[in-house]
Amino acid sequence: MNATSDLKVVYFPSCINRSMGKNSFQSADDLQLTALTEQLLSRAGFTIIYPEALDSHCCGMPFSSKGFAEANHDKSKALENVLLKASENGKYPILYDMSPCFYHSKEEFPKTLKIVDPIEFMLDYVMPHLNIKNKKDTIAVFPVCSVKKIGKTEQLKALSLLCANNVTMIDSNCCGFAGDRGFLVPELNEYGLRELKEQIPVNCNQGYSTSRTCEIGFEKMSGIDFKSIFYLIEEVTR
Repeated sequence: MNATSDLKVVYFPSCINRSMGKNSFQSADDLQLTALTEQLLSRAGFTIIYPEALDSHCCGMPFSSKGFAEANHDKSKALENVLLKASENGKYPILYDMSPCFYHSKEEFPKTLKIVDPIEFMLDYVMPHLNIKNKKDTIAVFPVCSVKKIGKTEQLKALSLLCANNVTMIDSNCCGFAGDRGFLVPELNEYGLRELKEQIPVNCNQGYSTSRTCEIGFEKMSGIDFKSIFYLIEEVTR
Protein backbone atom coordinates (compact mmCIF):
# COMPACT_ATOMS: atom_id res chain seq x y z
CA MET A 1 0.00 0.00 0.00
CA ASN A 2 1.35 3.40 -0.91
CA ALA A 3 1.39 6.17 1.68
CA THR A 4 -1.52 8.56 1.31
CA SER A 5 -1.84 12.15 2.46
CA ASP A 6 -4.67 11.42 4.90
CA LEU A 7 -2.67 8.78 6.78
CA LYS A 8 -0.02 10.72 8.65
CA VAL A 9 1.62 9.98 11.97
CA VAL A 10 4.27 11.71 14.03
CA TYR A 11 6.67 9.01 15.20
CA PHE A 12 8.65 9.63 18.39
CA PRO A 13 11.15 6.79 18.84
CA SER A 14 12.17 6.61 22.50
CA CYS A 15 15.77 7.48 23.30
CA ILE A 16 16.28 3.92 24.58
CA ASN A 17 15.15 2.41 21.29
CA ARG A 18 17.23 4.94 19.36
CA SER A 19 20.39 4.14 21.30
CA MET A 20 20.14 0.40 21.98
CA GLY A 21 20.73 -2.28 19.39
CA LYS A 22 19.10 -5.62 18.72
CA ASN A 23 18.92 -8.47 21.21
CA SER A 24 21.22 -11.50 21.23
CA PHE A 25 18.72 -13.71 19.36
CA GLN A 26 18.49 -11.39 16.36
CA SER A 27 20.62 -11.82 13.27
CA ALA A 28 22.54 -9.29 11.23
CA ASP A 29 19.64 -9.22 8.77
CA ASP A 30 17.09 -8.19 11.41
CA LEU A 31 16.18 -4.52 11.49
CA GLN A 32 16.72 -2.36 14.57
CA LEU A 33 13.36 -1.38 16.07
CA THR A 34 13.13 2.19 14.78
CA ALA A 35 13.90 1.08 11.21
CA LEU A 36 11.43 -1.80 11.52
CA THR A 37 8.72 0.56 12.80
CA GLU A 38 9.28 2.85 9.84
CA GLN A 39 8.92 -0.12 7.48
CA LEU A 40 5.78 -1.31 9.25
CA LEU A 41 4.10 2.10 9.20
CA SER A 42 4.94 2.57 5.54
CA ARG A 43 3.46 -0.84 4.74
CA ALA A 44 0.23 0.25 6.44
CA GLY A 45 0.14 3.36 4.23
CA PHE A 46 1.31 5.99 6.69
CA THR A 47 3.39 9.04 5.90
CA ILE A 48 5.82 9.41 8.82
CA ILE A 49 6.67 12.78 10.32
CA TYR A 50 9.66 13.00 12.65
CA PRO A 51 10.11 15.76 15.27
CA GLU A 52 12.89 18.24 14.60
CA ALA A 53 16.29 17.54 16.18
CA LEU A 54 15.01 14.14 17.24
CA ASP A 55 18.22 12.90 18.84
CA SER A 56 18.27 15.78 21.31
CA HIS A 57 14.87 14.93 22.79
CA CYS A 58 13.73 12.68 25.61
CA CYS A 59 10.43 12.38 27.47
CA GLY A 60 12.20 13.26 30.73
CA MET A 61 11.42 10.07 32.60
CA PRO A 62 15.07 9.12 33.28
CA PHE A 63 15.46 12.41 35.15
CA SER A 64 12.13 12.21 36.94
CA SER A 65 12.79 8.68 38.18
CA LYS A 66 16.00 9.86 39.86
CA GLY A 67 14.48 12.94 41.47
CA PHE A 68 15.72 15.58 39.03
CA ALA A 69 12.40 17.38 38.71
CA GLU A 70 13.71 20.50 36.96
CA ALA A 71 15.60 18.53 34.31
CA ASN A 72 12.52 16.38 33.76
CA HIS A 73 10.35 19.45 33.29
CA ASP A 74 12.82 21.03 30.85
CA LYS A 75 13.11 17.89 28.70
CA SER A 76 9.37 17.24 28.79
CA LYS A 77 8.55 20.83 27.80
CA ALA A 78 11.07 20.80 24.96
CA LEU A 79 9.58 17.56 23.63
CA GLU A 80 6.05 18.93 23.95
CA ASN A 81 7.00 21.94 21.83
CA VAL A 82 8.53 19.93 18.97
CA LEU A 83 5.65 17.43 18.99
CA LEU A 84 3.13 20.27 18.81
CA LYS A 85 4.94 21.64 15.78
CA ALA A 86 5.36 18.25 14.09
CA SER A 87 1.71 17.32 14.62
CA GLU A 88 0.49 20.75 13.50
CA ASN A 89 -0.92 21.49 16.97
CA GLY A 90 -2.45 18.08 17.45
CA LYS A 91 -3.81 17.49 13.94
CA TYR A 92 -1.96 14.18 13.60
CA PRO A 93 -1.56 11.37 16.15
CA ILE A 94 1.83 10.89 17.79
CA LEU A 95 3.12 7.36 18.14
CA TYR A 96 5.33 6.38 21.07
CA ASP A 97 7.13 3.04 20.66
CA MET A 98 7.57 2.36 24.39
CA SER A 99 4.74 2.20 26.91
CA PRO A 100 6.69 3.70 29.88
CA CYS A 101 7.63 6.78 27.82
CA PHE A 102 4.04 7.20 26.69
CA TYR A 103 2.78 6.93 30.27
CA HIS A 104 5.23 9.58 31.46
CA SER A 105 4.31 12.04 28.71
CA LYS A 106 0.62 11.37 29.25
CA GLU A 107 1.10 12.59 32.82
CA GLU A 108 3.14 15.63 31.73
CA PHE A 109 1.50 16.89 28.54
CA PRO A 110 -1.70 18.92 28.04
CA LYS A 111 -4.68 17.18 26.44
CA THR A 112 -4.20 19.04 23.16
CA LEU A 113 -1.45 16.65 22.11
CA LYS A 114 -2.82 13.40 20.72
CA ILE A 115 -0.13 11.00 21.89
CA VAL A 116 -0.89 7.30 21.42
CA ASP A 117 0.70 4.34 23.14
CA PRO A 118 2.18 1.53 20.98
CA ILE A 119 -0.60 -0.95 21.76
CA GLU A 120 -3.52 1.29 20.90
CA PHE A 121 -1.82 2.67 17.80
CA MET A 122 -1.11 -0.75 16.35
CA LEU A 123 -4.53 -2.13 17.23
CA ASP A 124 -6.67 0.82 16.13
CA TYR A 125 -4.58 2.64 13.52
CA VAL A 126 -2.28 0.10 11.86
CA MET A 127 -3.90 -3.34 11.90
CA PRO A 128 -7.00 -2.22 9.91
CA HIS A 129 -4.63 -1.47 7.01
CA LEU A 130 -2.71 -4.76 7.10
CA ASN A 131 -3.43 -8.40 6.28
CA ILE A 132 -2.34 -11.24 8.57
CA LYS A 133 -0.48 -13.65 6.31
CA ASN A 134 1.41 -16.06 8.57
CA LYS A 135 -0.05 -16.18 12.07
CA LYS A 136 2.22 -17.51 14.82
CA ASP A 137 1.29 -20.62 16.75
CA THR A 138 2.36 -19.89 20.33
CA ILE A 139 3.83 -16.75 21.91
CA ALA A 140 4.32 -15.25 25.38
CA VAL A 141 3.39 -11.63 26.09
CA PHE A 142 4.07 -9.42 29.08
CA PRO A 143 2.10 -6.27 29.97
CA VAL A 144 4.68 -3.97 31.56
CA CYS A 145 3.78 -1.85 34.59
CA SER A 146 2.79 1.21 32.55
CA VAL A 147 0.48 -0.92 30.39
CA LYS A 148 -1.33 -2.05 33.52
CA LYS A 149 -1.52 1.51 34.86
CA ILE A 150 -3.19 2.84 31.72
CA GLY A 151 -5.52 -0.16 31.47
CA LYS A 152 -4.20 -1.55 28.17
CA THR A 153 -3.68 -5.19 29.18
CA GLU A 154 -6.79 -6.47 27.40
CA GLN A 155 -5.94 -4.46 24.29
CA LEU A 156 -2.46 -5.97 24.35
CA LYS A 157 -4.01 -9.43 24.52
CA ALA A 158 -6.42 -8.63 21.68
CA LEU A 159 -3.55 -7.36 19.53
CA SER A 160 -1.51 -10.47 20.29
CA LEU A 161 -4.40 -12.80 19.40
CA LEU A 162 -4.63 -11.18 15.98
CA CYS A 163 -1.07 -12.38 15.41
CA ALA A 164 -0.94 -15.76 17.18
CA ASN A 165 -3.25 -18.69 17.85
CA ASN A 166 -2.09 -19.24 21.43
CA VAL A 167 -1.09 -16.36 23.66
CA THR A 168 0.29 -16.78 27.18
CA MET A 169 -0.02 -13.57 29.18
CA ILE A 170 2.80 -13.67 31.71
CA ASP A 171 1.65 -13.00 35.25
CA SER A 172 4.04 -10.82 37.25
CA ASN A 173 3.35 -7.71 39.28
CA CYS A 174 6.60 -6.19 38.00
CA CYS A 175 9.54 -7.68 36.14
CA GLY A 176 11.91 -5.85 38.48
CA PHE A 177 13.96 -4.18 35.75
CA ALA A 178 12.39 -0.84 36.69
CA GLY A 179 13.93 1.41 34.07
CA ASP A 180 17.70 0.98 34.45
CA ARG A 181 17.62 -0.66 37.88
CA GLY A 182 18.03 -4.10 36.33
CA PHE A 183 21.45 -3.06 35.01
CA LEU A 184 22.57 -1.78 38.40
CA VAL A 185 20.83 -4.24 40.73
CA PRO A 186 20.20 -7.42 38.68
CA GLU A 187 18.87 -9.18 41.77
CA LEU A 188 15.67 -7.11 41.45
CA ASN A 189 15.03 -8.55 38.00
CA GLU A 190 15.94 -12.05 39.11
CA TYR A 191 13.49 -11.90 41.99
CA GLY A 192 10.73 -10.23 40.00
CA LEU A 193 10.89 -12.98 37.37
CA ARG A 194 11.69 -15.91 39.65
CA GLU A 195 8.54 -17.75 38.45
CA LEU A 196 8.87 -16.81 34.78
CA LYS A 197 10.24 -19.99 33.24
CA GLU A 198 7.42 -22.15 34.56
CA GLN A 199 4.91 -19.87 32.81
CA ILE A 200 6.51 -20.22 29.36
CA PRO A 201 4.90 -23.06 27.35
CA VAL A 202 7.36 -25.76 26.31
CA ASN A 203 6.73 -25.07 22.61
CA CYS A 204 7.15 -21.29 22.97
CA ASN A 205 10.39 -19.64 21.91
CA GLN A 206 9.23 -16.06 21.30
CA GLY A 207 8.01 -13.39 23.68
CA TYR A 208 6.87 -9.80 23.19
CA SER A 209 6.32 -6.63 25.17
CA THR A 210 6.39 -2.83 24.80
CA SER A 211 9.46 -1.78 26.81
CA ARG A 212 13.03 -2.41 25.69
CA THR A 213 14.63 -2.67 29.12
CA CYS A 214 11.93 -5.02 30.40
CA GLU A 215 12.53 -7.18 27.33
CA ILE A 216 16.25 -7.37 28.18
CA GLY A 217 15.35 -8.78 31.59
CA PHE A 218 12.85 -11.20 30.12
CA GLU A 219 15.34 -12.47 27.55
CA LYS A 220 17.90 -13.09 30.29
CA MET A 221 15.51 -14.79 32.70
CA SER A 222 13.45 -16.81 30.19
CA GLY A 223 16.16 -17.88 27.77
CA ILE A 224 13.88 -17.14 24.79
CA ASP A 225 13.78 -14.37 22.21
CA PHE A 226 11.97 -11.39 23.76
CA LYS A 227 11.40 -8.15 21.84
CA SER A 228 8.94 -5.43 20.89
CA ILE A 229 5.51 -6.55 19.73
CA PHE A 230 6.17 -4.42 16.63
CA TYR A 231 8.42 -7.25 15.44
CA LEU A 232 5.56 -9.71 15.76
CA ILE A 233 3.19 -7.49 13.75
CA GLU A 234 5.79 -6.87 11.05
CA GLU A 235 6.54 -10.56 10.68
CA VAL A 236 2.96 -11.82 10.45
CA THR A 237 1.97 -9.13 7.93
CA ARG A 238 5.12 -9.35 5.79
